[in-house]
Amino acid sequence: MKSLAILVVLALLWGVGLLAFADRVARSTPAADPVVADGVVALTGSSSVRIEAATRLLEAGKAKRLLISGVNREVTRKELREVGRGTSRTYDCCVDLGFRAADTQGNARETASWARYYKYRTLIVVTADYHMPRSLLELHAALPGVILRPYPVATAELDSHGWWSKGGQTRRMTLEYCKYLTILGREAILKIGRNPQAQTAAPAPAPPAAKAAP
Repeated sequence: MKSLAILVVLALLWGVGLLAFADRVARSTPAADPVVADGVVALTGSSSVRIEAATRLLEAGKAKRLLISGVNREVTRKELREVGRGTSRTYDCCVDLGFRAADTQGNARETASWARYYKYRTLIVVTADYHMPRSLLELHAALPGVILRPYPVATAELDSHGWWSKGGQTRRMTLEYCKYLTILGREAILKIGRNPQAQTAAPAPAPPAAKAAP
């Protein structure tokens, strides 16, 4: 009976967490006028909306460069420019394509390498609303100390308010929540394993030199 009670409590906690996660997604809206950052990164997905939004931010002067992470190796720069509805001038000068990432963790590694190369300290992150919580976890883990400003875009195939009443959408939200919990657990375990004294003793990194916009 005691084991059953524990399972019931865990199931209730899991369910409450799922509802809280879905509510967070439902309340995710991009800033009308985002603060200017060093760079903007778009995490690719099944929709072109992410790339379009990131391109608009770049062309509006909200960042110096754009990284499109997780690009299919068969896609050309011209095709991406057409998808993003950007100008040739913008894509030729200020857009970088990342072909190595195959998942969200790969997106984080690819973004971290790009941000370190340009010495960027602030990034606007563009991805789907339901994907944003997990993306931020992975990016924070790969880019400690870098300020991340979320710019979530709505997912046409997902009703963030009525997801629970539609089978396919329920599966998508539930699966994303489970992935999110997995990353939370991983980071909690890694945090416990780190040496707090070593972190405290480490000197703070010097601020990068100013870099002119391309």
